[in-house]
Amino acid sequence: MTATDSNAENGFVGQVLLAMPAMSDPRFERAVIYMCAHNEDGAMGIVINKPLDSIDFRELLGELDIPTNAESGNVPVHFGGPVENQRGFVLHSREYSQPETLLVDDSVGLTATVRVLRDLASGDGPARSILALGYAGWGPGQLESEIQQNAWLTVPARDEFLFEIANDEKWERAFNSIGVDLSVLSGSSGRA
Repeated sequence: MTATDSNAENGFVGQVLLAMPAMSDPRFERAVIYMCAHNEDGAMGIVINKPLDSIDFRELLGELDIPTNAESGNVPVHFGGPVENQRGFVLHSREYSQPETLLVDDSVGLTATVRVLRDLASGDGPARSILALGYAGWGPGQLESEIQQNAWLTVPARDEFLFEIANDEKWERAFNSIGVDLSVLSGSSGRA
Protein backbone atom coordinates (compact mmCIF):
# COMPACT_ATOMS: atom_id res chain seq x y z
CA MET A 1 0.00 0.00 0.00
CA THR A 2 1.42 3.39 -0.95
CA ALA A 3 0.95 6.72 0.80
CA THR A 4 -1.41 7.87 -1.93
CA ASP A 5 -3.84 4.98 -1.52
CA SER A 6 -3.62 4.54 2.27
CA ASN A 7 -6.46 7.00 2.83
CA ALA A 8 -8.12 6.89 -0.58
CA GLU A 9 -11.60 7.84 0.59
CA ASN A 10 -10.48 11.12 2.20
CA GLY A 11 -7.12 11.56 0.49
CA PHE A 12 -4.62 12.86 3.00
CA VAL A 13 -7.15 14.40 5.41
CA GLY A 14 -5.99 14.15 9.02
CA GLN A 15 -2.42 13.31 8.03
CA VAL A 16 0.72 15.37 8.40
CA LEU A 17 2.59 16.44 5.30
CA LEU A 18 6.34 16.90 5.78
CA ALA A 19 8.53 18.95 3.48
CA MET A 20 11.45 16.83 2.31
CA PRO A 21 14.94 18.17 3.13
CA ALA A 22 15.49 19.24 -0.49
CA MET A 23 12.33 21.45 -0.53
CA SER A 24 13.15 24.32 -2.88
CA ASP A 25 10.35 26.69 -1.81
CA PRO A 26 11.67 28.66 1.20
CA ARG A 27 8.12 29.21 2.51
CA PHE A 28 7.87 25.47 3.09
CA GLU A 29 11.41 24.66 4.23
CA ARG A 30 11.08 22.15 7.12
CA ALA A 31 7.29 22.65 7.05
CA VAL A 32 4.87 20.39 8.87
CA ILE A 33 1.38 20.73 7.39
CA TYR A 34 -1.75 19.29 8.94
CA MET A 35 -4.06 18.28 6.07
CA CYS A 36 -7.64 19.52 6.50
CA ALA A 37 -9.19 18.79 3.10
CA HIS A 38 -8.29 16.67 0.07
CA ASN A 39 -10.53 15.62 -2.78
CA GLU A 40 -10.78 15.76 -6.57
CA ASP A 41 -10.92 19.59 -6.40
CA GLY A 42 -7.57 19.91 -4.61
CA ALA A 43 -6.14 19.97 -1.11
CA MET A 44 -5.84 22.34 1.84
CA GLY A 45 -3.69 22.25 4.96
CA ILE A 46 -2.33 24.44 7.74
CA VAL A 47 1.41 24.81 8.42
CA ILE A 48 1.70 24.03 12.14
CA ASN A 49 5.35 24.72 12.94
CA LYS A 50 6.13 28.26 11.75
CA PRO A 51 5.18 30.96 14.27
CA LEU A 52 5.17 34.55 13.02
CA ASP A 53 7.36 36.72 15.24
CA SER A 54 6.04 39.88 13.58
CA ILE A 55 2.40 39.44 14.70
CA ASP A 56 1.19 39.54 18.29
CA PHE A 57 -2.17 37.95 19.21
CA ARG A 58 -3.31 40.92 21.29
CA GLU A 59 -2.40 43.35 18.49
CA LEU A 60 -4.31 41.18 16.01
CA LEU A 61 -7.34 41.24 18.30
CA GLY A 62 -7.02 45.02 18.62
CA GLU A 63 -7.03 45.40 14.83
CA LEU A 64 -10.28 43.40 14.76
CA ASP A 65 -11.80 45.43 17.62
CA ILE A 66 -11.98 42.31 19.79
CA PRO A 67 -11.54 43.15 23.49
CA THR A 68 -8.91 41.27 25.46
CA ASN A 69 -8.77 40.32 29.11
CA ALA A 70 -6.53 38.34 31.46
CA GLU A 71 -7.74 35.05 29.93
CA SER A 72 -6.64 36.15 26.46
CA GLY A 73 -3.04 35.16 27.02
CA ASN A 74 -0.61 35.54 24.19
CA VAL A 75 -1.58 32.91 21.66
CA PRO A 76 1.19 32.42 19.08
CA VAL A 77 0.19 33.35 15.54
CA HIS A 78 1.53 30.99 12.87
CA PHE A 79 2.23 31.22 9.15
CA GLY A 80 -0.47 28.82 7.97
CA GLY A 81 0.50 29.05 4.31
CA PRO A 82 0.69 31.55 1.45
CA VAL A 83 -2.99 31.38 0.39
CA GLU A 84 -5.34 33.98 1.93
CA ASN A 85 -2.60 35.00 4.35
CA GLN A 86 -4.70 37.85 5.78
CA ARG A 87 -7.38 35.37 6.94
CA GLY A 88 -7.23 33.57 10.27
CA PHE A 89 -7.72 29.84 10.70
CA VAL A 90 -7.86 28.07 14.05
CA LEU A 91 -6.94 24.39 14.12
CA HIS A 92 -8.26 23.06 17.41
CA SER A 93 -9.36 20.22 19.64
CA ARG A 94 -12.85 18.86 18.90
CA GLU A 95 -14.58 19.76 22.16
CA TYR A 96 -15.00 23.22 20.62
CA SER A 97 -17.33 23.51 17.65
CA GLN A 98 -19.38 26.10 15.81
CA PRO A 99 -21.81 25.51 12.95
CA GLU A 100 -19.03 26.65 10.58
CA THR A 101 -16.40 24.31 12.05
CA LEU A 102 -14.91 21.78 9.64
CA LEU A 103 -14.60 18.52 11.59
CA VAL A 104 -11.36 17.21 10.12
CA ASP A 105 -11.13 13.95 12.06
CA ASP A 106 -12.07 12.43 15.43
CA SER A 107 -9.93 14.85 17.44
CA VAL A 108 -9.36 17.98 15.31
CA GLY A 109 -11.56 20.75 13.95
CA LEU A 110 -10.85 23.84 11.85
CA THR A 111 -12.73 27.09 12.38
CA ALA A 112 -12.19 30.29 10.39
CA THR A 113 -14.59 32.78 11.96
CA VAL A 114 -14.19 35.96 14.00
CA ARG A 115 -16.23 34.25 16.70
CA VAL A 116 -13.47 31.69 17.40
CA LEU A 117 -11.03 34.58 17.86
CA ARG A 118 -13.48 36.25 20.27
CA ASP A 119 -13.79 32.96 22.16
CA LEU A 120 -9.99 32.60 22.34
CA ALA A 121 -9.74 36.19 23.59
CA SER A 122 -12.32 35.63 26.32
CA GLY A 123 -10.92 32.29 27.44
CA ASP A 124 -13.95 30.39 26.07
CA GLY A 125 -12.18 28.97 23.03
CA PRO A 126 -10.90 25.48 22.42
CA ALA A 127 -8.71 23.83 25.05
CA ARG A 128 -5.91 23.31 22.48
CA SER A 129 -5.44 25.34 19.33
CA ILE A 130 -3.14 26.74 16.68
CA LEU A 131 -3.98 30.15 15.23
CA ALA A 132 -2.66 30.56 11.70
CA LEU A 133 -2.83 33.24 9.06
CA GLY A 134 -3.30 31.73 5.62
CA TYR A 135 -3.23 28.14 4.45
CA ALA A 136 -1.39 25.86 2.04
CA GLY A 137 -3.46 24.93 -1.00
CA TRP A 138 -3.09 22.74 -4.06
CA GLY A 139 -5.18 22.47 -7.22
CA PRO A 140 -6.55 19.18 -8.58
CA GLY A 141 -3.74 16.60 -8.79
CA GLN A 142 -1.05 19.11 -7.78
CA LEU A 143 -0.30 17.62 -4.35
CA GLU A 144 -0.17 14.08 -5.72
CA SER A 145 2.29 15.26 -8.36
CA GLU A 146 4.49 16.98 -5.77
CA ILE A 147 4.49 13.83 -3.62
CA GLN A 148 5.53 11.75 -6.62
CA GLN A 149 8.37 14.24 -7.17
CA ASN A 150 9.49 13.60 -3.56
CA ALA A 151 8.74 17.12 -2.35
CA TRP A 152 6.52 15.84 0.50
CA LEU A 153 6.15 12.82 2.73
CA THR A 154 2.86 11.93 4.44
CA VAL A 155 2.86 10.70 8.02
CA PRO A 156 -0.05 9.66 10.25
CA ALA A 157 -0.98 12.64 12.41
CA ARG A 158 -0.79 12.58 16.17
CA ASP A 159 -2.28 15.21 18.47
CA GLU A 160 1.19 15.74 19.92
CA PHE A 161 2.43 17.01 16.53
CA LEU A 162 -0.24 19.68 16.60
CA PHE A 163 -0.48 20.75 20.20
CA GLU A 164 2.35 19.38 22.34
CA ILE A 165 5.71 19.33 20.58
CA ALA A 166 7.67 22.59 20.34
CA ASN A 167 7.46 24.15 16.87
CA ASP A 168 11.19 23.86 16.21
CA GLU A 169 11.07 20.11 16.97
CA LYS A 170 7.93 19.08 15.04
CA TRP A 171 9.55 18.45 11.66
CA GLU A 172 12.33 16.18 12.89
CA ARG A 173 10.11 14.40 15.43
CA ALA A 174 7.50 13.67 12.75
CA PHE A 175 10.16 12.03 10.56
CA ASN A 176 11.48 10.11 13.57
CA SER A 177 7.95 8.87 14.35
CA ILE A 178 8.09 6.67 11.24
CA GLY A 179 11.71 5.64 11.70
CA VAL A 180 13.23 7.98 9.10
CA ASP A 181 16.81 9.05 9.77
CA LEU A 182 17.11 12.59 8.37
CA SER A 183 20.87 12.29 7.95
CA VAL A 184 20.19 9.67 5.26
CA LEU A 185 17.74 11.95 3.45
CA SER A 186 19.67 15.20 3.69
CA GLY A 187 21.90 16.14 0.78
CA SER A 188 24.13 18.08 3.18
CA SER A 189 24.76 15.32 5.71
CA GLY A 190 28.26 14.47 4.51
CA ARG A 191 31.15 15.69 2.43
CA ALA A 192 33.59 13.80 0.25
